[in-house]
Amino acid sequence: MLDPSSSEEESDGIVEEDSKEAMAPQAGSRISPSRTSENSGGLAPSSSRSSARPTSPSPSAVSEEKEDLEKLQRDEEERKKKLQLYVFVMRCVAYPFNAKQPTDMARRQQKITKQQLQQTKDRFQAFLNGDTQIVADEAFINAVQSYNEVFLKSDRVAKMVQSGGFSATDFREVFKRHIEKRVRSLPEIDGLSKETVLSSWMAKFDTIYRGDEDPRKAQQRMTASAASELILSKDQLYEMFQNILGIKKFEHQLLYQACQLDNLDEQAAQIRRELDGRLQMADQIARAGKFPKFVSKEMEAMYIEELKSSVNQLMANLESMPVSKGGEFKLQKLKRGHNTSIIDMGQEDENTLSKSDVVLSFTLEVVIMEVQGLKSLAPNRIVYCTMEVEGGEKLQTDQAEASKPTWGTQGDFTTTHPLPAVKVKLFTESTGVLALEDKELGRVVLHPTPNSPKQSELHKMTVTKACPDQDLRIKLAIRMDKPQNMKHCGYLWAFGKNVWKRWKKRFFVLVQVSQYTFAMCSYREKKSEPQELLQLDGYTVDYSDPQPGLDGGRAFFNAVKEGDTVMFASDDEQDRILWVQAMYRATGQSHKPVPPTQVQKLNSKGGASAQMDAPISQFYADRAQKHGMDEFISANPCSFDHASLFEMVQRLTLDHRLNDTFCCLGWFSPGQVFVLDEYCARNGVRGCHRHLCYLRDLLERAENGAIIDPTLLHYSFAFCASHVHGNRPDGLSTVKVDEKERFEDIKERLRVILENHIVNFRYCFPFGRPEGALKATLSLLERVLMKDIVTPVPPEEVKGVIRKCLEQAAQLNYQRIKDYAKIEENVGRLVTPAKKLEETIRLAELVIEVLQQNQEHHAEAFAWWTDLMVEHAENFLALYAIDMDAALEIQSPESWDSFPLFQLLNDFLRTDYHLCNGKFHKHLQDLYAPLVVRYVDLMESSISQSIHKGFERESWEPVKSLTSNLPNVNLPNVNLQIPKVPNLPVPVAGLSVNLPQMPSFSTPSWMAAIYDSDNGSGTSEDLFWKLDALQTFIRDLHWPEEEFAKHLESRIKLMSSNMIENCVKRTRMAFESKLAKSSKSTDFRISPTLCTMFNVMVDAKDQSAKLCALEMGQEKQFHSHIDELIEESVKDMIQLLVGKFVAILEGVLAKISRYDEGTLFSSFLSFTVKAASKYVDVPKPGMDVADGYVTFVRHSQDMLRDKVNEEVYIERLFDQWYTATMNLLGTWLTERMDQQLHVYQLKILIRITKKKYRDFRLQGVLDSTLNSKMYDTVRNRLTVEEATASVREGGMQGISMKDSDEEDEEDD
Repeated sequence: MLDPSSSEEESDGIVEEDSKEAMAPQAGSRISPSRTSENSGGLAPSSSRSSARPTSPSPSAVSEEKEDLEKLQRDEEERKKKLQLYVFVMRCVAYPFNAKQPTDMARRQQKITKQQLQQTKDRFQAFLNGDTQIVADEAFINAVQSYNEVFLKSDRVAKMVQSGGFSATDFREVFKRHIEKRVRSLPEIDGLSKETVLSSWMAKFDTIYRGDEDPRKAQQRMTASAASELILSKDQLYEMFQNILGIKKFEHQLLYQACQLDNLDEQAAQIRRELDGRLQMADQIARAGKFPKFVSKEMEAMYIEELKSSVNQLMANLESMPVSKGGEFKLQKLKRGHNTSIIDMGQEDENTLSKSDVVLSFTLEVVIMEVQGLKSLAPNRIVYCTMEVEGGEKLQTDQAEASKPTWGTQGDFTTTHPLPAVKVKLFTESTGVLALEDKELGRVVLHPTPNSPKQSELHKMTVTKACPDQDLRIKLAIRMDKPQNMKHCGYLWAFGKNVWKRWKKRFFVLVQVSQYTFAMCSYREKKSEPQELLQLDGYTVDYSDPQPGLDGGRAFFNAVKEGDTVMFASDDEQDRILWVQAMYRATGQSHKPVPPTQVQKLNSKGGASAQMDAPISQFYADRAQKHGMDEFISANPCSFDHASLFEMVQRLTLDHRLNDTFCCLGWFSPGQVFVLDEYCARNGVRGCHRHLCYLRDLLERAENGAIIDPTLLHYSFAFCASHVHGNRPDGLSTVKVDEKERFEDIKERLRVILENHIVNFRYCFPFGRPEGALKATLSLLERVLMKDIVTPVPPEEVKGVIRKCLEQAAQLNYQRIKDYAKIEENVGRLVTPAKKLEETIRLAELVIEVLQQNQEHHAEAFAWWTDLMVEHAENFLALYAIDMDAALEIQSPESWDSFPLFQLLNDFLRTDYHLCNGKFHKHLQDLYAPLVVRYVDLMESSISQSIHKGFERESWEPVKSLTSNLPNVNLPNVNLQIPKVPNLPVPVAGLSVNLPQMPSFSTPSWMAAIYDSDNGSGTSEDLFWKLDALQTFIRDLHWPEEEFAKHLESRIKLMSSNMIENCVKRTRMAFESKLAKSSKSTDFRISPTLCTMFNVMVDAKDQSAKLCALEMGQEKQFHSHIDELIEESVKDMIQLLVGKFVAILEGVLAKISRYDEGTLFSSFLSFTVKAASKYVDVPKPGMDVADGYVTFVRHSQDMLRDKVNEEVYIERLFDQWYTATMNLLGTWLTERMDQQLHVYQLKILIRITKKKYRDFRLQGVLDSTLNSKMYDTVRNRLTVEEATASVREGGMQGISMKDSDEEDEEDD
């Protein structure tokens, strides 16, 4: 647990000049840790005394004050705990040697906030309102409209956004999935692939989603966030955990400086001390027998081995680290026994260092600046310097004139001597002819150390006899770099029992041979190997009082090991502190040496300057101590319960992670994983404990509505299960009792929450988001149900659990959509059947939408349990069936408005492979089969009555002419908003005005005509429309049960056949009756009613092919020979009409028969006409008869051609008409073969024959028919008669059988 001790030496004067700006005390602010006990003991009494003087406090006031005081104390304890925890975290960040920031973690996307969701809704609504400049086609607009209504406005999405589980990528992926089916259903366009359309739509979506935001800024923000999500620097990690633990900036600075986090040697030494402390703690546990409670007694011995093994692994990790980050130097690795030297001090001889193990390499930089005092040489003489490190190469400067001997030349050397000899000589060029060498003027020999000053200094040179200048000085700088494995060096006095047996001053170097092996080595000048060395394994260094009898040295300290004491002394206090700190890091001892305050005054004559002799690290330590931080810095990590501390930091880190800007789903960031991994490894936090705490925290967040990735839960649960069942996922084979108990508890909690998520799968994983989460949830549930990690759970057991969850899900989902549709139980209030049916249809739409979304977004997750999803759908539909049955039960038996409900449901069910002919589907069929049969029965009765009554009062006026004068009436448009039921086109305006209706039955209001009439009668058009509408209705039902569907089709076809047969017969009878009542003279005109009857036959033939035909393989069969009946009826009607035409011609011939030769009437008529023509202009005798007949023929032809819709019937009629009348003329002439025709007879017959031939040829009668034998006979007879008459009468007054254009013009 936390160490409650605090510095008691500083009870006063804490708030000093250096901390005023950082720690301004406030009312109710946190109390300094160094004064916790003092302040906590003094605050409450003083306040109670001040309040007690006027009046005695009430018990409630006292209790409130007590609660406030306790709260302050709890807050202070919490703060101290977090500060201590932050110290441990800082050390993990400063010198990690176990973990690295992972680079293979999935990058988390920025989460969508409620404000961003609203902004997205507004942008898409603006696009739909046309307020943007984005050009889009109707298909894309419809897709965006659906996406906006179904997804963006969904309450499930809003709840998911509030839980922080949606990212912009999720929005984009849902839209992409939403439009893929739409794009695939679009028709193919040449040169435009579906992929191109899809990418174009996605680009438009991105434009709408982004709005007016600059894409470059968004990209920069995404890049920055991605970088912070991947790798964090140390400063970023410090800042993150300051926010996590609530540490102030100035507190971080105090701790950072006091802990010397920038000193890697200090951090490595801290780790060595911690590991040594953990080994000692393991030994104490073994000796005291205070083991945790394990599931097996044999695990106690294994526990100790695990502790030591984990420490050994950490030691190996530490040993593999370089001495300092970024350096090239690697520590040499000694034999494996270096770890056991700490564990068992008796085996140290195996690791004794030799002098050859200590290798140092130094870099020297010698910079020669100038020479002073050179006066005896001529100004133009050349001088130069040489430099060398003894035992190495010699370098030379540039040449300079004696009047200005300056260079600034640098020479670089490497040496293995800690105390090298650097020789610098001054030369001048010899002027003598015979001189072989230049003349040396002087030299200087220096012995630099790494602690020597780095700046340039003047050194007096030793002059030669040849140089008269005795006061030569050279200015140079020597920089000797300290190698990374040399931790400290300098001159010390030393005396020991086995080494340095004489008290004398020597040059010492503290050398790091490996992470766990350090040696104090003494060197002589110009020697690369140490003269003597002391391996510091097992030694403890501490400050010491001055030793009497030892002359030399002022500040003493010693190194002690099992009775062997080595005494050291330095010449000043600061050097002593530095040596003790360096050796303290090297020995790995748990005791931290504290410099005595008395000794701090040894070098000071005044008290104020004493502190300045101490190193800067001691200054920071003192400053931290003044602010109460010393207890956190000096606390022994081995004395803390790191399991509880880690539990706290992991919980706070998870809270911080869930509240950041990333859609993390519970996953830590790489930086957080790195710090937590390092903390666990460094402080021995068991992996099972870590994951159990993580699972507990995740489950708490999930229970409170946060979105947690089930894959993450699965990972931690699998680790814990493997550990509890002895599978050693982290190398630990011991299992604590509390670990097993906590695991069982979490396992049960996890099972409950997983089942709850499956029950609420539509709301926990809306639209299949997060991707793969539902599938991972099912997989995790299967793992949780396992009794151990080896035996798989029986499939039936898993299936049973999922089945139970889906049964509850069906009830939940149905109740939710009922609430959404605002359908309440109608208790105590009257709801009309129509309103109830409307609600039921609306509810059916929602039911279908839910099932379609389940199939689209969740079916893949339940791929292994498809049958369970089918059961879920059936259960869901069964709940709807209850409401549907109740709504249909109250409908009127004479109402057919419920058929759209059947079509809506059936069109969905029949296309679903699993639900087609399922339980609900069959129930739906059973429910509607009687309604369909009854509807067909009533329709049949209605149509029969309408035929009977209609033909009784039928006017046979064509429908178009009947309705052309009626006003345009807008028929009511009944719109139930049912996408699955086609809106049939509106019937011909006004048609229903003349249609008889049954009093007890009417056509459904939603059914309209789909048959476009054309000049038929009102009754026939009504018949065909009703039959067609009925068949369309039955066909659109798409009855799923094949046998009943065939029965319906057969019955409808049979009914249609009977109705059309009845219609044909009634029409033929009406035609015959109408024709019989008409005139037989040339005044007869073909009325539109007769044409209408012909058109009825035409329509009947056309409709019979559609309404009466049954599809039987490749052939079409009819219930009756309706086509034969129609043909016979048409044939009869043509014969009747031709007979009428023949009778009219007979009447004309009867009139001209009065002019037959030999009759008294003929002579009288001829005489009268001749006599009259002498005095007045008499019209041509008999031409009025011929003109009347020709007019009659032409009018009849035009009427038939214009009004009858069937060309075949017209041609057949004209053929028979021409043939019959021509035969009649031939017969009439044949009867008068022996008689000569009267001139008037001849003129009329010529006129009739020629006009008939020409008119029928113009009507398209074939030449083979026109030029029949009978026509030839008639033409020849009339030609002969014409010639005879011309001779006898002297001319025919322009009437001739020969073709004449003039005659045509005259006649026309």
